[in-house]
Amino acid sequence: MAAADAAGNLLVVGLNYRAAPPSARERLFSDEPDYAQLLADVRAAGLQQAAVIATCERVEIAALTAEPSAAEITMSELLARWADAETETLAPMLSIARGQAGLRHLFAVAAALDSQIVGEPQVFGQFRESHRAARAAGLLGRELDAVLQQACTVARRVRSETALAEHPVSIAAAAVKVARQVHGDLRRAKALLLGLGEMGEIMAGQLREAAIAGLTLTHPVHRRAEAMARRAEADLRPWPELAAAIAEADIVVACLGQGHYTLTAREVSLALKRRRQRPMFIMDAAVPGDVEPAVEDLEPAFVYDLGDLERVAQEGRARREAAALAAWRIVDEELDAFQSRQSQRDAAPTLAAFSERLETLRAEILASGKLDAEAATHQLIRRLLHEPSRVLRSAATTDEAELAELERSLQRLFRLGTDGQGEGKEDRRNGNGGKREEET
Repeated sequence: MAAADAAGNLLVVGLNYRAAPPSARERLFSDEPDYAQLLADVRAAGLQQAAVIATCERVEIAALTAEPSAAEITMSELLARWADAETETLAPMLSIARGQAGLRHLFAVAAALDSQIVGEPQVFGQFRESHRAARAAGLLGRELDAVLQQACTVARRVRSETALAEHPVSIAAAAVKVARQVHGDLRRAKALLLGLGEMGEIMAGQLREAAIAGLTLTHPVHRRAEAMARRAEADLRPWPELAAAIAEADIVVACLGQGHYTLTAREVSLALKRRRQRPMFIMDAAVPGDVEPAVEDLEPAFVYDLGDLERVAQEGRARREAAALAAWRIVDEELDAFQSRQSQRDAAPTLAAFSERLETLRAEILASGKLDAEAATHQLIRRLLHEPSRVLRSAATTDEAELAELERSLQRLFRLGTDGQGEGKEDRRNGNGGKREEET
């Protein structure tokens, strides 16, 4: 597959946090994806150049294919199987991006511009892990490898040239600020994480920096809870003990997003009674939310969602919006540059072959005998014109459209004018006499 075809043949099909139903989220989105199995399934499905981008909030398959319609069906079926869902049921929820749109999408994903929390620092690491896994599995050809490497380059530029990475940290810092307003010194407070996700992981880091007295994590799936607790450097609490864990927590960070309320008004009310009405700060970082709206009416529960915390961190909003715009400009700049480089690389073999052909003709003429410069150059010109002349005469008798295309190519390549003097029409209009402008 030619490098210039990489963009045109790129297909990205996936399911992300915006559209995934709770059942699919539970099965697909993981802190520790099983890349070996995922990529083995991709290979068995017949995809030759492909990678699986797996994070806490998306699973996408990126592939290069000359048959996008068939590949789209194959990739949709794979995602449905992984989600344990019917393909027809899942299909309307899938995101699909082809060609240049697929390139732009991958660049945005790597740079955390398409994340639930824009600028999340963990996303780039997860993207690189996906890239490494596909390469180790032998599923990356030169073209797709170049695409993913360029996506990583974009992410590095965004992180180094913009303030985008400060966004999620500022939200987490705002949450810690509110927690201090509720509880004072956090060195005497305990925190409970319901699930993790990117925002939960950032919050865990911020709470550790605040010298939180205790950090505990729980999740309905014990295997995932163990992995999350390791990442968050938190103690593990079995899910059946959720009610007791909530009652013991001064700070609750909810990150499950399972499509139903994990923290109901009844459960929080019981926890507050067990706490003898000591205040509780609850951060709802899930999409969809984990906290029943009625919890906000309970005293003394202080509930903040991501929008509330955005407003707490309002002073940095203009800067974050400017950073996001700058990041998108970088994505588009790198997209144009990547496609330009790929096109130039595709032209290189043809130019090399043309140069080699000219050198062969020159060597043949020099080897044919002693010729003066005039005779040698006349003979070289005749030989150079022989094959193009034959092709033009053939096209003139068989295919007028091909003849017109060949003539346009010759005129463009050799700057031919209608008067045969090597002067193009544009040059005559500009008064350049067929001469190239001097480079400055």
